Amino acid sequence: MRNYTRHTTFGLLCGTSIATLALSMTAMAQEAPIVMSEPSGDVTLLDRITVVSRTGESALEAMASVSQISGEELERRMATSANDIFFGVPGIKVYSDGRPAVSNINIRGLQDAGRVSVIVDGARQNFHKAGHDVSRMFWLDPMLVQQVDVIRGPSANTFGSGAIGGVVYFETKKPDDFLRDDENYALSLTGRYESNGSGWTTSAIGAYRFNEAASILGNIVWRDYGDYKDGDGTRVDSSGFDVLSGHLKGTIKPSENSELTLGWTGSGDDWSSTDTRDYRLDSDTFTGEFKLSDAEEKWLNLNIKAAVNNIDLTQTDTGSRPGTSGYDLRTTSFDIWNTSRFDTGMIAHELTVGGDWVYDDFASTAASGGSDSYNPTGTRRVWGAYVQDKLSYDWLEVVAGVRYDSYELEASEKSSGDRFSPRLSVGVSPFNEGLLSGLQIYGSYSEGYRAPNTSEAYITGGHSFPGFSFAFLPNPDLKPETGKTWEAGVNYKADGLFNAEDTLRIKAAYFHNDVDDYITIPTFPAIPGSECASLGHTMCAQYQNVYAAEIQGFELESRYDAGRYFAGLGISVIDGHQVDRDGVRSDLTTIPSASLTLDGGMRFLERRLTLGGEVQFNKAPSGSTFAEDYTLVNLYANYQPNENLRFDFRVDNLFDKRYVLPIADISDGIHAQPGLTVKLGATVRFGG
Repeated sequence: MRNYTRHTTFGLLCGTSIATLALSMTAMAQEAPIVMSEPSGDVTLLDRITVVSRTGESALEAMASVSQISGEELERRMATSANDIFFGVPGIKVYSDGRPAVSNINIRGLQDAGRVSVIVDGARQNFHKAGHDVSRMFWLDPMLVQQVDVIRGPSANTFGSGAIGGVVYFETKKPDDFLRDDENYALSLTGRYESNGSGWTTSAIGAYRFNEAASILGNIVWRDYGDYKDGDGTRVDSSGFDVLSGHLKGTIKPSENSELTLGWTGSGDDWSSTDTRDYRLDSDTFTGEFKLSDAEEKWLNLNIKAAVNNIDLTQTDTGSRPGTSGYDLRTTSFDIWNTSRFDTGMIAHELTVGGDWVYDDFASTAASGGSDSYNPTGTRRVWGAYVQDKLSYDWLEVVAGVRYDSYELEASEKSSGDRFSPRLSVGVSPFNEGLLSGLQIYGSYSEGYRAPNTSEAYITGGHSFPGFSFAFLPNPDLKPETGKTWEAGVNYKADGLFNAEDTLRIKAAYFHNDVDDYITIPTFPAIPGSECASLGHTMCAQYQNVYAAEIQGFELESRYDAGRYFAGLGISVIDGHQVDRDGVRSDLTTIPSASLTLDGGMRFLERRLTLGGEVQFNKAPSGSTFAEDYTLVNLYANYQPNENLRFDFRVDNLFDKRYVLPIADISDGIHAQPGLTVKLGATVRFGG
């Protein structure tokens, strides 16, 4: 049962906060001078330096499929969950099976078990739980986030082992992101309301600058949401949640060329999956980062990151089999690299050498006592080292690298493996002047390596339904997956096309990904005398390596901004299947819908008011048995009368369309996504 007393208390807190906001807004509207903010367009998203680049590249400059979502974009989207964060970003989808408090991220048809590497300030989010609920159970409040970088495919192998689908890197807010140059302290308060589920959000951010060398920021967010309704007006039971999130980050600069950042991010998350099952997810992430460079940032650009991420999931059953189960994961990681810049003749080099180590310590406790056999207690060690050189000569650019990975699993048995994974990208910029001077054409090949987790290798136990039962069999000989991706793409940049201020950015790519030894869990009849049959089961289930999975598609991300008006286009077309060892093809159930997203708007009142909308067409994959094509229409408006006051308005799913994501797990039923949702928000800021 959910804690309604706490909800009532929170409602009072929200009411108090909004009243405070209203009074503050009135006072500031009368007293504060109007200072024009920067244009709210998002064209700069492709121009900003990305966290996933270790050579100081922007998304547009990368010879890979890279996207970035900035803090301004998150404000405009009024993001409640990870699904809102990535709306319209090509190649990435998020689902939660009707449980918005937990999320699973899919990139190019790959998800689960670390195929997509999710990282928060250097801390790996490796939690995985086998079962009918969302397996990843990842939560990070969008209001804590400064920017998100997405790299699709295994070309981000400098970010550790396993990311055969890609990397999603969340960078949380730090003091310099919040404090202005002339401020020593600042405080910001935000209140938001959502109509669908009567959701309330309250957030407070405060930062203080002790001196030029030291500063600190704190952020707290409380969300309280009831069950939402889908587009047919049907209430989705147990879709409500409440979560309290917090964040602290401090920065110390011992010298002009060095910086130390220490951070903590945590949350307490309550939700229900059915009328008889409640969950509590507590997370604490501790991170540290040290940067050191020489005066000219040539030979020495050293980065060291260390993190400890603790995830504690409690599952309480109150039905026919009452009891409490627990799942705890501690992930410890260490990452170090250095980039040196030098020339050999007419060729410029950016040489990066690094290594990383990740240790997962997972423990489970079943309601009946002992370890949960579906999610056995065990450990996983993964470490690797790499070298990569980016070579630039006039119109030619080459990135060549190789990574070595090694892993070891330990539960009821031990298993291990290792591999070298290469990467090569070649880009040409054939035009020096004219309209095509900003065009780059590139091709790339990269490989990635994902070790199985302890649940995949050592799962055991029986599972039964009325008239049907099967036994899980462990497979300690399970092989790692190897992703091999070919990609051909174009990057295009143009300024001043029709007037002195307009800009155009285009990034497009075709990709083909072969995943060898793809891991899936088929069921098959129990042979008389086999372990399954001796336990009284008619079927067996076991994680196995099918021959391969093949996924291919096309992605495009573009943005035009003329100051007064702006427009964007995102396209994602994808298809995929798996092939068993007999050559039989079958649909890959994790293939998302193909989509086309149009975004456009205008700015008024000297760019203080922005009005816009989004239209997204989605076509379900051919292999889907339950999802259909759907179209979403969203509207948004932002008004910033001065630099210390902001109003936000948004309507999601304007026409109340009922839709289901094809990548969702429907074993516990089909949960449609939210219908018409109106969002209102206001932010007030003080500083000095």
